[in-house]
Amino acid sequence: MKALYDKVSLATSKLTTTTYSTSFSLGIKFLSRKFHNPIYGIYGFVRLADEIVDSFHNYKKEELLASFEKDTLQAIQDQISLNPILNSFQGVVHEYGIEQELIDSFLRSMKMDLHKQFYNDHAYQEYILGSAEVVGLMCLRVFTENNRGLYEELKPFAMRLGAAFQKINFLRDLKQDYKELGRAYFPNVNLDQFDITQKLCIEKEIAEDFKVALDGIKKLPSSSRLGVYVAYVYYMRLFSKIRETDPEQVMQMRIRIPNIQKIGLLFNSYLRHQLNLL
Repeated sequence: MKALYDKVSLATSKLTTTTYSTSFSLGIKFLSRKFHNPIYGIYGFVRLADEIVDSFHNYKKEELLASFEKDTLQAIQDQISLNPILNSFQGVVHEYGIEQELIDSFLRSMKMDLHKQFYNDHAYQEYILGSAEVVGLMCLRVFTENNRGLYEELKPFAMRLGAAFQKINFLRDLKQDYKELGRAYFPNVNLDQFDITQKLCIEKEIAEDFKVALDGIKKLPSSSRLGVYVAYVYYMRLFSKIRETDPEQVMQMRIRIPNIQKIGLLFNSYLRHQLNLL
């Protein structure tokens, strides 16, 4: 029975999510239960592509990513795949009407990561669109449950939230991206002489994204609002910790939030949501 295989596929996507991201997994738990499997399906797809370009250094990454893209398109067309991650993802695509252009944009950004490069303004915007903003839109398709009017209303806010998350990831991972992978995402920033002026400029950009994004979170349906707010609060805390860290240290270490603090943030987020204090 296909239903049994779909169940196994979703379990694989969930395992991928919980293994690779404890923070994201905790956020999902605060979504309505009906959204758990679809979001696991999206995250599993995104994680698999990201691992190809970020981790599989001793393998033919270009060929792997090309095969992954081909298999993705085939899975969506056939509505089934022997790759359980792609089988889960295609189910979400069809159920919630995720546009092919969002998937194509994401895969384009993954291809950009195949080569060491320094990003100019255009490439920076294109990469953030594909690697983060469209992922937010895929999730928004799920949260709005085929309500196209609500989707269009919340679309710009979801994009700004995705952008904020990605830019914080860039700051958090500066050492690995630049020194190990040869990537410099922020345009007009000299990472060999990364200083407070450059750091403040980036932080101002992120703060503006967050300000807009919060307005959109408040407009989300109650079924998804708390889960998205939890992710927002976690990233805001990570952002605050990065702000408190000297540029030299940001270039030398990966900033983290201890698990005990994550639990406290989750509890505080829940209380603020219940008291309507977002």
